[in-house]
Amino acid sequence: MSQIPFQQKEEDGWAVRRIVTPRLLVRAFRPEDAEDLYQYLSSAETYRFEPGEPIDRREAQELAIEMSAAADLWAVELQTEHRAIGQIYFKQAGPPHLMTWELGYIIDPRYQRRGYASEAITALLRNGFAAAGIHRVVAHCNPENTASWKLLEGIGFRREGLLKKEAFFHKDLDGDPLWTDTLVYAMLEEDFPQEDQR
Repeated sequence: MSQIPFQQKEEDGWAVRRIVTPRLLVRAFRPEDAEDLYQYLSSAETYRFEPGEPIDRREAQELAIEMSAAADLWAVELQTEHRAIGQIYFKQAGPPHLMTWELGYIIDPRYQRRGYASEAITALLRNGFAAAGIHRVVAHCNPENTASWKLLEGIGFRREGLLKKEAFFHKDLDGDPLWTDTLVYAMLEEDFPQEDQR
């Protein structure tokens, strides 16, 4: 099966919401992604460090429609399987004049630790910095999510702080919040590695 050529101008990929990498297609969601969403959002493992709970197929269909209309959500499609294996949240945060964007991501647990998240995020950042005038990108993760903070550091994010008991996604049996710490990461446009440095 042939792969899609991945040479393209950053501005073009950003504008049409279709960014091609050697193994992936980072694109806008489509309503027909419902079954792919179900495959990874129905897994309890997905929510260990994320808010929410496993969804059923009806919820996946509704979510696919919602996500296909959202400009801040990108599907991560594995070219060889023509399947969405994850998602990236990438949205301007705070006052527009500060040109700061927030990054978040979920990859199907069955496809983790293969470099797909790094490949997809790096491509999206490259396009965003080139086409959208982004100055700074921030990302947050649980300190216990070692794979996530190692991913961020591996693609050039700088750890800027630790917020103690800053958020909770789950509650205990008594209904009390299970507070978690949050690591804060950031990358400036000037710190993004150039092609010849990667």
